[in-house]
Amino acid sequence: MAVELKPETERLVQEELHRGNFHSLDELIVQGVQAWREKNQAMPVISKPPKRIYDLLTQPPFAGSKVITERPKEYPRLVDLG
Repeated sequence: MAVELKPETERLVQEELHRGNFHSLDELIVQGVQAWREKNQAMPVISKPPKRIYDLLTQPPFAGSKVITERPKEYPRLVDLG
């Protein structure tokens, strides 16, 4: 596979190889792809589902989303006993 690099990218690669951080271009690419995969893995599945909607909305990924979780006060209703 032929790969075309921007001059800045080629400079970064050459620096890393020269410093001895990687032994080959192949090693640099493999480690970069593995790091990207680790960083972008899906969120872990919650092992125990929440029992209340409040618990769901106050835990990640919804925590801090400013969802209003307070119930409005219930006001007395007029009932016709008529």
